[in-house]
Parts: sequence; C-alpha cells; structure tokens
Amino acid sequence: MAQNDLMSNAEDVADQFLRVTKQYLPHIARLCLISTFLEDGIRMWFQWSEQKEYIETTWGCGFFLATLFVLINLLGQLGGCILILSRNFVQYACFGLFGIIALQTVAYSILWDPKFLMRNLALGGGLLLLLAESRSEGRSMFAGVPTMRESSPKQYMQLGGRVLLVLMFMTLLHFDTSFLSILQNLVGTALIVLVAIGFKTKLAALTLVIWLLAINVYFNAFWTIPAYKPMHDFLKYDFFQTTSVIGGLLLVVALGPGGVSMDEKKKEW
Repeated sequence: MAQNDLMSNAEDVADQFLRVTKQYLPHIARLCLISTFLEDGIRMWFQWSEQKEYIETTWGCGFFLATLFVLINLLGQLGGCILILSRNFVQYACFGLFGIIALQTVAYSILWDPKFLMRNLALGGGLLLLLAESRSEGRSMFAGVPTMRESSPKQYMQLGGRVLLVLMFMTLLHFDTSFLSILQNLVGTALIVLVAIGFKTKLAALTLVIWLLAINVYFNAFWTIPAYKPMHDFLKYDFFQTTSVIGGLLLVVALGPGGVSMDEKKKEW
C-alpha cells in the first residue's frame, strides 16, 4: 500500500511538472538534443586544420577528400541545427544529421568501440524521436480531417527512439562490487527497462533526466580543465553527447511513449 502511495505521489509530481513546463519543454528538449551537433560544427570551424590533417593522415585520402569531410560536417551539422531550431524542413535536417552520425562513426573508427558506438546509437534514438515529433506537427495542421489510428511509422519511430536512447545508460553501468555501484546499476537498469517497454514512461524518463543531468555535470565538468589539455576536449565531447540524450528523454517526457508501449495498451484494457 505504501509503495503504491509513493508511486502515485511521484506520478502526481511528474504530472505537475509537465503542466508547468508544457509550453517550454519541447523547445528545451530540441535545444538539448542538437547541442552536440552544434558544438561539433563550431569545433570543425575552429579546428579546421587539425580535423583535416587527422582525416588525411588516418585514411590517406588526400587533401581534397579530407577537406570535403570537414566541410560536410561543418555545414551539415550547423545547417541541420538551424533548420531544427527554426522548425523548417525538420525531417530533412534529421536525415542529414543521421548521415553525419554514420559518417563520423566510420571516419573516427567508432564502429569498433562499443562504448562510443552505443552513445552514437543513443544519439540516433533522439533524432528518431524528433522525427516522430515533426510528423505529429505536420499532421496537426489537418486536425479537422478524419484520420486513421496513430500512424505506424510514427509509433515505431518512438519505440525505436526509446530503445536506442537507453543504450546511453548501458555505458554508465559500473561492474564492481561496491554497494553504491550495485544500487546504481539496479535502479538504472530498472528505469531503462521501464522506458524501453513504455511503462510509467514519463516518470521513468524524467527520473533518468535528473540522474543523467547530475552525472553529466559531476563527471564531465570540462570547464574545470584547462583548454590546452586533451582531457578538456574529451570531457566536452562527452558532456554535449550526454546533453543530447537528455534532450531525447525530455522529448519522451513531453510527447509520451507512443502507441507501441505498455502505457498505451493499458488504456485499451
């Protein structure tokens, strides 16, 4: 009984949070989601020579292809961010950013690093949710026109987005025997399973946002490291990638889990 009361109170708090932030939450979510692309695009501008030299040296592809790679990353990321924030051609912007993720996964050999690969996939999950949101907005323009039940592409995008987002948390699990690590792993695993299957989704996603935000600020505090040290760039990269995943989770909080979820099935029961 006490456990049910606690869950009910937590859901009331989450609902109250959503009511207060309903107008602003999607905008904050989108800004968080594109933050890693924005930061990386700006970095391509300021580190043009270093990035070009790295690609040219690593792949032996020559000056032209290395320059083209950096240019595509710079324009693709900054252009995509501008389109998403201005709410213009969002679907095309998402597809472009999917392409950037795939390109960087190959170019920087992320494909062979499970941790960074899972983080890139989580980032792709956030973009899937943004794509689903843009489809909702497009359909809302014809609100008076009779439509079928929620379109399958959108609800499966939301499912795929939720599942991919939780991969970020797989990289945060610590496999040691300390009580704190075991507790963190158990709670974290329970929350990511709830988000993946779409049960108590908004509450679970909001809890993960708070948890991930705390971890991000504590462990990825790049501003405390001098800019000339390599660790500064490493932590900065981690910080903005994690912020983008937070944006994806905020979209889950704002939009709900979609049609393929236990929360939705409960309404039918």
